[in-house]
Amino acid sequence: MEGGGGSAGGAGYSHADLAGVPLTGMNPLSPYLNVDPRYLVQDTDEFILPTGANKTRGRFELAFFTIGGCCMTGAAFGAMNGLRLGLKETQNMAWSKPRNVQILNMVTRQGALWANTLGSLALLYSAFGVIIEKTRGAEDDLNTVAAGTMTGMLYKCTGGLRGIARGGLTGLTLTSLYALYNNWEHMKGSLLQQSL
Repeated sequence: MEGGGGSAGGAGYSHADLAGVPLTGMNPLSPYLNVDPRYLVQDTDEFILPTGANKTRGRFELAFFTIGGCCMTGAAFGAMNGLRLGLKETQNMAWSKPRNVQILNMVTRQGALWANTLGSLALLYSAFGVIIEKTRGAEDDLNTVAAGTMTGMLYKCTGGLRGIARGGLTGLTLTSLYALYNNWEHMKGSLLQQSL
């Protein structure tokens, strides 16, 4: 066998076969694994995707990031708000254990409150977004705006028709601004082409 051994019945490789393969610190053929190093050199990124899958993440995959990110953001914002409120409420007290405990209680209470609120909103938004995407069979900004509007309406549904209208309008406004921001470069390019 040429090229450094092989198992019984296996094909050997000559050094000429491997002339173009960069073998930094590798023998032409591993005596332990019987691996041809030409299979280890890859020129392009390769991903294993299910049949018919896109190379971009869909709403369902992004839902986990959205929910977790909103919970963490809410906890951080709530903790900062709790620290501000705790310091404000205990400003007449001397620095002592009771003051520290009150500040810490305010920080944890506000952190949990904001994390729960933003996490719930993100869960509703993501669920509506996935349902709308699966129903329509398309992923576009209409899904984003519809999911935001429905989230606001459901979140404020305990406030009666006025609360539903306010919540829906808030969700519609926020998601419309997001969709506008997300497509700003595309819209600017379209307007520029029309003006020429």
